[in-house]
Amino acid sequence: MNIDKKALWVEYKEKNVSTAREELIIQYAHLVKYVANRLAITLSSVVEVDELISYGIEGLIDAIEKFDHQRNIKFETYAITRVRGSMIDGLRSMDWVPVSVRQKGKELEKAFAKLELKLGRAATDEEVAVELGLKMKDYYTLLKDVSCSAMISLDDFLPGENMAERKKRIVDVLEDNNAADALELVGDKETKELLAASISKLPEKEKRVIYLYYYEGLTLKEIGAVLELSESRISQLHTKAILRMRGSLSKKKFMLCKS
Repeated sequence: MNIDKKALWVEYKEKNVSTAREELIIQYAHLVKYVANRLAITLSSVVEVDELISYGIEGLIDAIEKFDHQRNIKFETYAITRVRGSMIDGLRSMDWVPVSVRQKGKELEKAFAKLELKLGRAATDEEVAVELGLKMKDYYTLLKDVSCSAMISLDDFLPGENMAERKKRIVDVLEDNNAADALELVGDKETKELLAASISKLPEKEKRVIYLYYYEGLTLKEIGAVLELSESRISQLHTKAILRMRGSLSKKKFMLCKS
């Protein structure tokens, strides 16, 4: 049976029909499962898909409540960002990333930042390994160890002390600049420019991975097919990109939080 979603939006938003709200949740519930399965692929096995779905439903309901159906914006695009954000907030509340992994990630961030400042360009794998005093095999193992935490950590560098303010996430920054919703969601011009500059400095392959993952919505496996690289290699590129960006952005964190 075909459901007239436009009619449902009118019924709920203009006539406040509660059954229309319930039907909208049912009609868009597949978005939650999509985002949960996509996120789960890149996270530790200790995180269950059902847990992500539970957090995601909250994000979907919030998106339905706040969505302006009269604007020329696709709800699916609007909702996916908020569903993922809700899942990320849930993961944060679980504090699921081991302290040892976070510490390793910090060491890598500092190495990337130090070398970028020293060299005036993005450091190579070999240069980072030397900086850390690691053999290449151990360096790649380290990247693999911190890959799961790198999937959600960029949000730390967006301004704001509370969760409501941090709803302006990296995904929003990477959306189409011509889209009205993206411009409204990212109200902090300095933050947007800083993130954009950080992305522009990435090596080309890492930049493409970031774009395809956050903007085009592809999985790591799908990105691998596009770039003709293995999924593990794409995961590695993504992790390095995030660490480079965090290393660069960390120098501005204090200013952003105080702005």
